[in-house]
Amino acid sequence: MNALNATLSTLRQHPRTTLLLVALWCAALLGYGLYLQHVDGLEPCPMCVVQRYAMILVGLLALVGAALVRQPGSGSLKVMAGLAGVFALFGAFVAARQSWLQWFPPEISTCGRDFFGMIEAFPLKRAIPMIFKGSGDCTHIDWTFLGLSIANWSFLNFMLMAALAAVLLTARRA
Repeated sequence: MNALNATLSTLRQHPRTTLLLVALWCAALLGYGLYLQHVDGLEPCPMCVVQRYAMILVGLLALVGAALVRQPGSGSLKVMAGLAGVFALFGAFVAARQSWLQWFPPEISTCGRDFFGMIEAFPLKRAIPMIFKGSGDCTHIDWTFLGLSIANWSFLNFMLMAALAAVLLTARRA
């Protein structure tokens, strides 16, 4: 328990470094996702695309936060960490929904349209619900590591990022 408290204390005392590490972590995950898409040929489903956008937003907010934050407990740290945490929780929600669809696929699954096809063919207020319904592609597991799918790993990463944001939100001014 002392090691955990020491780690949390270090993260709170060095918010710029913590935010920069989160930004790099997001970049690495996005890079690996692009590798899986363009080298291994795995096409992302609509829910994967939404998770990518959430990951981009978390990374950008962490990067901006690292540039703005001067000390622990500052207002800019609270805003950036709070927003990054909200988008991380949103990404975790989408990844959890996709994991659920993978574990309990609907009896009737169709491939459906891809994300960009939905946006082009339907008004945004109709396309957004369609994206979150998922398609046959969202239920298919193309890749696993240690028994977990990409959606499962995405959920775990988003939850860790949200936890880091919560740690930063509890930092006090020096």
